[in-house]
Amino acid sequence: MIAPSPAGSTGVPASAVVPPRRRPYAAAFRALLCAAAVTGIVIDLFIGDPSRVPIYFTIQSNALLALTLGWSAVRAWTGGPPLSPRLTGGALLFIVITGLVYHLILANDASGFSMTDDPAHRDTGWHTVSNQLLHTVTPIGAVLDWLLLTAPGGLAYRYAAQWLAYPAAYFAFALLRGAALTPGTPARYPYPFLDAAAHGYAGVATNALVLGLLFYALALSLVALDRVRPYLQPRENRISPTRAGGLK
Repeated sequence: MIAPSPAGSTGVPASAVVPPRRRPYAAAFRALLCAAAVTGIVIDLFIGDPSRVPIYFTIQSNALLALTLGWSAVRAWTGGPPLSPRLTGGALLFIVITGLVYHLILANDASGFSMTDDPAHRDTGWHTVSNQLLHTVTPIGAVLDWLLLTAPGGLAYRYAAQWLAYPAAYFAFALLRGAALTPGTPARYPYPFLDAAAHGYAGVATNALVLGLLFYALALSLVALDRVRPYLQPRENRISPTRAGGLK
């Protein structure tokens, strides 16, 4: 015997009344963006030292984005519920950090922390392809996916501080790894602003504090923009049936 449902509800699951809404275009876009991130990572693994490639924030943030987009693409294709905004927002923040740090600092000779003179990071051949995929294509694509294919209002201000746990953990990892390696080891510190041998621990801590505050401001800005941006997707009609004719 089926117990009566509360508050006049019929007890029928919503999925039995309204069929799942598949989003093939969103699925296709996310699958392509996922492929771009994976391709860039694979290229770096083939042309670089596979033991060192995974230590870079660029690789880790793109790997997280690829997993998130791949999972989200499956959900969109099958009509499943969207992923948690805490997860997708974090992946978005990290890949935007990757793009901004690369273009404004690492590829900028005026920044004081440029890596353009490093032969291992010089833009030549396949390295140029991977650089553009991992530092330009995926950040821009992730922002477009968020603005055009994701419903607004899902991000909360408390997420901003939570997301910073990963950059903070990466900072600690980079310093501990560098301290454990002998001087002169290639890529002992993955990024110039984290090079304790060159800047001292006080200098690196200052760099990390400044970047951390900027990252927090960026995270808060994403949440604030998410609260006011319009929803560019057509809202699904929950009353009319999904067939030709009638209301849509």
